[in-house]
Amino acid sequence: MKAREFDKRFNAGEDVTEFLDLSKARRPLQDQKRVNVDFPVWMVQSLDKEAKRLGVPRQSLIKVWIADRLEHTTV
Repeated sequence: MKAREFDKRFNAGEDVTEFLDLSKARRPLQDQKRVNVDFPVWMVQSLDKEAKRLGVPRQSLIKVWIADRLEHTTV
């Protein structure tokens, strides 16, 4: 399929995923790297309490909070 035809179908709202090789798809800057961070017990308890209140895992809460802080930090 030519790019014009692909664009036409995509812009028309058609499902074009059958024409893509998703096995090699990557999201830029989304590679994962494991880091270990030690928190005081009181902080972990507070994180767990807030995570439970929001209905999300602790790790997700930490990621969201750090991402929010980094977005508002000027470098």
